[in-house]
Amino acid sequence: MKFVAFERKLQGTGASRRLRNAGKVPGIVYGAGEPAMIELDHNALFHAMKKEAFHSSLLDMELNGTTTKVLLRDYQMHPYKPQVLHVDFQRIDATTKITKKVPLHFIGEAESPAVKTDKCTVNHVATELEITCLAEQLPEFIEVDLSKLTMGHSVHVNDLVLAAHIKVVTHGKPNPVIATPVPPVVEEIVVAAAPAADDKKGKKGKK
Repeated sequence: MKFVAFERKLQGTGASRRLRNAGKVPGIVYGAGEPAMIELDHNALFHAMKKEAFHSSLLDMELNGTTTKVLLRDYQMHPYKPQVLHVDFQRIDATTKITKKVPLHFIGEAESPAVKTDKCTVNHVATELEITCLAEQLPEFIEVDLSKLTMGHSVHVNDLVLAAHIKVVTHGKPNPVIATPVPPVVEEIVVAAAPAADDKKGKKGKK
């Protein structure tokens, strides 16, 4: 994805407030050189940030006629308005190694024996994974094939087919669960027993 940024000459709280009032977003680009203060069109940025790829893949930033590879590193939103207040980007080169969360895309769920035969629902325990790799090799997403999932078994990190250069960060957990089938809930209908004949007579006698 490509976006256009402009050089930001004025800094400080007051300057940033004026930028936001003018429909701009202040930002910074760091890494692989001197930090650069930038500004972006708010509406264009806001719509771009709705796309998954803007958060999880390398971006082409055009600044002063030069295109640079960058990665979205952080952003700040207004507490209650749909407004981006600030963005941070990191420059990327061939040697940049990063650790970043990447979304998981699940496929084959409907065709799995757990769903098709046993009528299970699949619980996506994780929707993203934190990985370490060279920035230029960062995948936009990781595909999780559930087509062979069976009831009583789960998909773990070690079951994923990953490129050799990708290392999953599990934070001490040996083999975290990614997805697991949940059996259908069987509802039991309890029918109240009819009162015995003697009980009915007894109640009539009391009247």
